[in-house]
Amino acid sequence: MRPDVSAARTGYELMRSPMHALPKQNIADLARWGFDRDDVIPLWFGESDLTTPPFICDAAGRALAAGHTFYTHQRGIPELREALSAYMGRLYRRPVGADRITVTSGGMAGILMSMEMLLQPGDNVVVIEPVWPNIQGVIHIMGGVKRSVMMEPGNDGWRLDMRRVEAACDSRTRAVFLASPGNPTGWMISPDQQRAMLDLARSRGFWIVSDEVYTRLAYDRSVAPSFLDVAGDEDPVIVINSFSKAWAMTGWRVGWLTHPVSIGDTLAQVVQYNTSGTATFIQHAAVAAITEGEGFAAEMRARCQAGRDIACEALERLRRVRLPARPAGGMYVFFEIEGMTDSLAMCADIFERTGVGLAPGSAFAEGCDNYLRACIALSPDKLHEAMKRIAPLLG
Repeated sequence: MRPDVSAARTGYELMRSPMHALPKQNIADLARWGFDRDDVIPLWFGESDLTTPPFICDAAGRALAAGHTFYTHQRGIPELREALSAYMGRLYRRPVGADRITVTSGGMAGILMSMEMLLQPGDNVVVIEPVWPNIQGVIHIMGGVKRSVMMEPGNDGWRLDMRRVEAACDSRTRAVFLASPGNPTGWMISPDQQRAMLDLARSRGFWIVSDEVYTRLAYDRSVAPSFLDVAGDEDPVIVINSFSKAWAMTGWRVGWLTHPVSIGDTLAQVVQYNTSGTATFIQHAAVAAITEGEGFAAEMRARCQAGRDIACEALERLRRVRLPARPAGGMYVFFEIEGMTDSLAMCADIFERTGVGLAPGSAFAEGCDNYLRACIALSPDKLHEAMKRIAPLLG
């Protein structure tokens, strides 16, 4: 039976809560339609079909056996913060001290806590789009206003016009939010654009919140350009990261923020009111991921790059499909369908007829209803089969 794409209704209206007017999460709704089907190929979420590697699971088991089940450090256990400091010291041009690191319960918690710390009602956040939609909901919860700056697709990929970023900022701008490598586009910001944005933030007095969750999934290098390469220790920059993608730990809910030392105590309070800290045994598993997981991270990058090539080669042969360029990083291909005006309805139709789950472009920005997103982190066999199934509908 064709799934109903209309908004779900409840018997009660939360009229006084900002949660009442949160944007609809259509990607999650699409995924729920597939729970009872055996033939589903799930390309709707940013998630590999690889399970978490045994050395990480074993570390969690040892921590549980050792009794690491109590309340813990609000900003993360010292072992993990020191391991992250050493890890980032290997990746980036500038050292990152452990006192600049706060462990979070996943990348989403890092986004939420950053906005809780920065925003007051009426403040605005300039958001570089297309982008993962949850930032829009977080800004709304905090009583803020989202100001969109759309990138433009070109033959060499998506492009960001820094003049439009500057024009969008005013006296109530508290932050610019961006993701690089981008979800859904695979776009990566250049070091020159990073420096220009940092100069603008310094002169205008706002923060840069940089979602770098896909930083290890850059296809022409081992790590994507990071604001940690160009920003000083006390520059107004918060970098969000996560263990979910490179180490196949989506269900573990653990990540980290890198930030100026001066806001560490404030972040500790924010953690206290959100989660009281990430589970200790999970943090010990994260230590193993950071210290022993370089081989697996390289495997994940190679898997996504192979998946990108499989998906793009298949899509490029289809008459109605347009790809701005093959993505430079991340876990997705974001492709335009000629003549499509309702991406959610198209996803529902494709799913009903083929069992392939895709994400609608409308989730990522206004004006993207002619786009669909596919995750490319699954096995080659599944991706080949998914492309084979959807080709008759898009050819």
